[in-house]
Amino acid sequence: MTEAADHSTDPLAGTNPEMNQAAVFEAVVDTIPDNPLLTMDGVEYSYRQIDELANRMGHLLLAHGAEPRSHVALYMKNSTAHMAAILGCMKTRVAGINVNFRYTPPELVYLFNDSRSIAVLVDAEFAETMAAAIPDLETVRTVIVFGGVPEVLASACAAKGLTVVDGDTEWPAQSAERDFEPVRGDDHWIVYTGGTTGFPKGVQWHMSDYFYACLSGGNPYGDKRHSPAEVAENISPDGGLKVVISAPLMHGAGLFTLLTFVNLGGHLIMFREFDAAEIIRATAEHKAHILMFVGDGMAVPLTDELVKATETMDFSTLFMMASGGGIWSKSSRDRVLEVLPNIIIRDNFGASEAGNDGELGMNESGEMTIPASPKLGVVDEDFRPIEPGSDEVGYIVRRGHLPLGYWNDPEKTARTFPVVDGRRVSILGDMGQIREDGTIVFLGRGSGCINTGGEKVFPEEVEQAIKAHPAVHDALVAGAPDPRYGQKVAAVVSFREGQSVEQDDLSEFLRQSLANYKVPKVIVDVPEIRRSPAGKADYKWAKDQLPVS
Repeated sequence: MTEAADHSTDPLAGTNPEMNQAAVFEAVVDTIPDNPLLTMDGVEYSYRQIDELANRMGHLLLAHGAEPRSHVALYMKNSTAHMAAILGCMKTRVAGINVNFRYTPPELVYLFNDSRSIAVLVDAEFAETMAAAIPDLETVRTVIVFGGVPEVLASACAAKGLTVVDGDTEWPAQSAERDFEPVRGDDHWIVYTGGTTGFPKGVQWHMSDYFYACLSGGNPYGDKRHSPAEVAENISPDGGLKVVISAPLMHGAGLFTLLTFVNLGGHLIMFREFDAAEIIRATAEHKAHILMFVGDGMAVPLTDELVKATETMDFSTLFMMASGGGIWSKSSRDRVLEVLPNIIIRDNFGASEAGNDGELGMNESGEMTIPASPKLGVVDEDFRPIEPGSDEVGYIVRRGHLPLGYWNDPEKTARTFPVVDGRRVSILGDMGQIREDGTIVFLGRGSGCINTGGEKVFPEEVEQAIKAHPAVHDALVAGAPDPRYGQKVAAVVSFREGQSVEQDDLSEFLRQSLANYKVPKVIVDVPEIRRSPAGKADYKWAKDQLPVS
């Protein structure tokens, strides 16, 4: 494992190395203790109340063997307990491990063992899946359950010799005091990737770099803050923005958004389950300012509900809809602008391995661009910078505050975080071109690029074109084997209720905006496109839906 990222040669990363989100959070709490922080499924909590819940959770973790730099897995849906667990880990210098709650037992075994988690915090609704994973766990010693302890889980823990804890009973009984040892900038936080291109990988951050790269340095709208006091001084005592967060906290974009707006003194509205109609209703009811989600998997149903609701609900306070962690298609954006023409549309570009890289723009033709920034560049296959204005396609690189690397995987760390021109960078496989003014044209993920007879096709471009058809609800594009061209472009498409389109008609529609070699030669109609709980594309599933030959 590469230990410390060397920022000495990178001026973009030369900021306060002692910043830690736990200290920032406590400074915000002390400034606006009685302001609302969270409304969870209709129940409101103040900053002081969430701080006390987080302190109790921190003491619960310490009481069951957690210590600085140990790892605790959070196998939970959105809840006050989940938020308190995240903050409690940070306060006690423990690295929280995010867990996709749709994982099967073998996937859980991999994640818990790979992360070397010593404890798992789990919701009772996942008891059977958790119990099935327990016999193969290597490092977990304690299972803390919220929502009661089902017998199946208690029996599995007893057979393995693990301690099982009723979180609903023991959590409230802990101290609410902040009597933890001081946090540090070099404390660790780990974000596991979605595993869409292989096994999930744990991205290991120093908390100081996490604050600047993932949480916009405490201020996404201007200069970064360089002390907890500076963050707190810039918070309005009257309260901050009201933000509806549709994404689960186990997803990087959901947690990035939550903590970013906590640092602005915001009021966050969240839900345990994704219910598009309920989220839109709450957006109007709470007079929210921002609605956040992850890509088209969430944007499309939210847009459908929003369009219907504008006839009966007031959205006059809503000034921004923002996506992060997944592409938001032009067709879905256009539907929003038809009913809310003055709203700001924002698509954030970033990754677990780089944080928030900026805004992904989209022109009338659907071309995706990222504004010029010293944080971004494009390199060729030999990691040589591509000169602005060249038509050459290369890999997009990120500079500045970066993670230490992948937990427990030095080989992947070396490949993803090489040194280019004396600076350590992040190269994730996103392909692009760089224009003369420094603007980056985003083409797509290189690992998903389809090579059909020597022509390169990026799935993202074809998906944008398919979703522009009014009958299409969602779509994923992947390569299928072809005896003549090696690969051919194929699509998995779900149509809106009561609508469908013949393949020839859809192909003709696509030829209006795509070269013929990019038009899918195979189109599979499915009832629903499978995505992760956070709305991210599942390309492995999409390929499984395609004909074998």
